[in-house]
Amino acid sequence: MTAELDSDEKLAIHELLARAAYALDERDVEMLAASFAANASFSMRIAGGDLIGPFESREGIMQLMTGSMAEQTDKRRHVVSNIFFPADTGAEEGIAVVSNLTLFATENGAISLLTAGVYHDRVVRGEGGWELLQRHLELDKSY
Repeated sequence: MTAELDSDEKLAIHELLARAAYALDERDVEMLAASFAANASFSMRIAGGDLIGPFESREGIMQLMTGSMAEQTDKRRHVVSNIFFPADTGAEEGIAVVSNLTLFATENGAISLLTAGVYHDRVVRGEGGWELLQRHLELDKSY
């Protein structure tokens, strides 16, 4: 299925991942919600620990995200890089996308590296363009 993507579609998916990260950093709840399909799911694992989630539906994911935002006192920067489209058997819905996450925070004038990890996503075309259908995040350490 990945081979069917042309460069414009790949660029649009890159933009989706960047837009989701930017929306989270800027606490733009509407933009962040629009990045997820209505029936999306999100899960994560920190440093090889137990699975957290999955959080089901756009609303469930947004409850998690807005709750996390409310607890933050720093300014976050989610840097998404090394985006690629692995070979995909097409057994699951959507397109597989893998990318790296590097998470920085600025507080009291100091910038620190909080953690790094890998996103394993599946994206689908929605009415407004590409959307995250499944997102799993493997973090290297807690933050």
